[in-house]
Amino acid sequence: MARDFEDHCWQDVIDPDTLRIYQAYQRKLYVGSNPAVLAIDLYNKAYLGGNRPVIEVDREFSGSCGENAWRALPHTQKLFAAARRAGVPVIYSTRHVDTGGVQSTNRNLERLAPDIYDIKAELAPQPGELVIYKERASAFFGTPLIAHLQMKGIDSLIICGESTSGCVRASTVDAYSYGFHNTVVEECTYDRSMITHKVNLFDLHHKYADVMHIEEVLTHLDGLAQQRKVA
Repeated sequence: MARDFEDHCWQDVIDPDTLRIYQAYQRKLYVGSNPAVLAIDLYNKAYLGGNRPVIEVDREFSGSCGENAWRALPHTQKLFAAARRAGVPVIYSTRHVDTGGVQSTNRNLERLAPDIYDIKAELAPQPGELVIYKERASAFFGTPLIAHLQMKGIDSLIICGESTSGCVRASTVDAYSYGFHNTVVEECTYDRSMITHKVNLFDLHHKYADVMHIEEVLTHLDGLAQQRKVA
């Protein structure tokens, strides 16, 4: 049975008046017919300090998403496995360590380890999977991503990663502007702050993407795998 349109993590922070104002955005949710997974900034830096509250790990590792990143990791592994079974491309974005002074945000950064922006080993790309290197928040800005998607005939994106309020949001808005249908997987997306995570998911859901739960997306991908196997 289909979930309620607002059956998501923001229910405890969005007031009834705001829900009423946003009623016009309610619609049927779906995953596109020929999707790619866009995995945003699943790099080592987000996991530094281990599976602990962000306020604790931030004292030593500024920018770590702590337990929020670790909570999303097993869900993201399931997403990647299902996508690969279905023959759905998994495309990664990350940053270069040295960007010549160009920063993706205004946050102060100290000298970083050379592997800080390597994709975390548990989520690493498989041979042949595309990694996009970016210098700004959006995976589309100043990168060849749109050319690769057009070449593969991709019509929609399944988006995961971090941070919800930063690079995920920027990439999702740009993808919408390019005409892609976007699905943001709630359990595979995270931020340092839960309030910014929830509010940004709420806003993206109503304007630029279908926020869906991991089990819904896995069901779609498993069905797609079966269709392609039969075909």
